[in-house]
Amino acid sequence: MPESRQHLSVSSSCRSNSIHSSYGRPRPTDPRRGETVTVKTFRRLPAIALAAVAVITPVLAGTPSQAATLQADEGVTAAEKFGWTDALNREDNFDTLDPAWGLYDGPGHAGNGVRSPEQVGVQDGILRIDGTEDGTTGGMAWDEGQLHGRWETRAKYTAGTSAYHQVLILWPDAEDFPVGGEIDYSEVSDSERQNLQFFLHYGENNDQVQSETAVDMTQWHNYAVEWTPEHIIGYVDGVEFFRSEDPKTLPPRAMHPTIQLDWFPEDGEAGPGSMEVDWIRQYTL
Repeated sequence: MPESRQHLSVSSSCRSNSIHSSYGRPRPTDPRRGETVTVKTFRRLPAIALAAVAVITPVLAGTPSQAATLQADEGVTAAEKFGWTDALNREDNFDTLDPAWGLYDGPGHAGNGVRSPEQVGVQDGILRIDGTEDGTTGGMAWDEGQLHGRWETRAKYTAGTSAYHQVLILWPDAEDFPVGGEIDYSEVSDSERQNLQFFLHYGENNDQVQSETAVDMTQWHNYAVEWTPEHIIGYVDGVEFFRSEDPKTLPPRAMHPTIQLDWFPEDGEAGPGSMEVDWIRQYTL
């Protein structure tokens, strides 16, 4: 098992170098995130603070050699490993760009750059989101969601500038962040895409629980989250690396998945970014 580190952000209402900010999907009441546009036809276009931190019991423990990159389990899905497959109720293999996805069209995260539908494309069964060096990027939301369930996504993240963060999210249907919660079940901000992070946002102060583990995300991996009335668990290739059983951290209402390539110009040098997704699957409990 890989070595995993988990922390509780006790107060996190604003962003600094040590604070994770909400990524979120576009909300009409929040101009930082822009609006969405539902696409019915598609043409592929080229594109190139925290007051205190308390350490809680790690989800996983292991030796440094065990914390390598999870290559031994590459290709394993949590759904197969834990018997979710019969509860599949929705999937997208990205043979085309399904109009059920709402593509973001407006200002980028925190007003940085622009989110444009033209940066999102499907080719040869792979979804790709590209970001330019000046912050024109993309994201998409799969409405409507469900209360509790399991989600798994096969994705690969291109190495490059740390100004681009690739992130897979569960976002509240009610658009009531932060009280409605946010689950970032696969996120990376380091330029080499080697440090997988999980962030669970909760409460009116945007408090957070987080975990991280070593994974080579420039290769294909399967990222999953299980959300029940009792817990939230994060997996990569069927290996658990995050768990929260604290009732106050669990989202109160239905959530839906989003796929986002977000631009943080203060986090790295100018340069392009990209992410690819092979499939996404949703399961009931």
